[in-house]
Amino acid sequence: MHGNSPKSLRQDLLAQRKQFAASAGYPVAREAILLGLASFLAGHDAQTHSVALYCPIQDELDLRPTLLAWAKSNKARMLALPFARPDKHLDFYVWQEGDLLIPSRHGVAEPDPNNPRRHQITPDCILIPCVGWSESREGDRTHYWRLGYGGGYFDRTLAQLRKAKPSLLCVGIGFDWQKLDDAQWQAQTHDEPLDAMLTESGLLITY
Repeated sequence: MHGNSPKSLRQDLLAQRKQFAASAGYPVAREAILLGLASFLAGHDAQTHSVALYCPIQDELDLRPTLLAWAKSNKARMLALPFARPDKHLDFYVWQEGDLLIPSRHGVAEPDPNNPRRHQITPDCILIPCVGWSESREGDRTHYWRLGYGGGYFDRTLAQLRKAKPSLLCVGIGFDWQKLDDAQWQAQTHDEPLDAMLTESGLLITY
């Protein structure tokens, strides 16, 4: 572990991400991930008609332009944003460019759950930003894991949604340098695995 403290590990990773976002290498990495995202969506077109994204905070990669272009190219496609419930689960509501968003208590822009024009959905794919990430092997299968901000919102939500929608795709979004080894961090029993991890080096997928 990182000084026996996941909190200090997160703080270090967030500080590194802030520095990286201001570096000369950032635009190249960002473009590679956005191209990888477009390729992933094209390759999963038959099963992915709705995608949940996020409003970026703390130097997270902004996927919105790429996903808006994807959605506008086909009227059957939908985008959604998460709303954090008081019980630390997430609900996803349809989002369109220009919608009024409200700040959560964590400072994240969220959809208004009382907006009658934007219904709740269970998306086909959820794109999840990573503070850090890791991989583990089980037989001939590789699993990918996300280190988030520590609230557990995504883990609780994915555990519930996967029971109702086994075809759900959960893709982590991050950078190569955020990969953690076992000495730094290991996934816990309550952590939900990712179906794929997208970095500037390409798409790492478990199936």
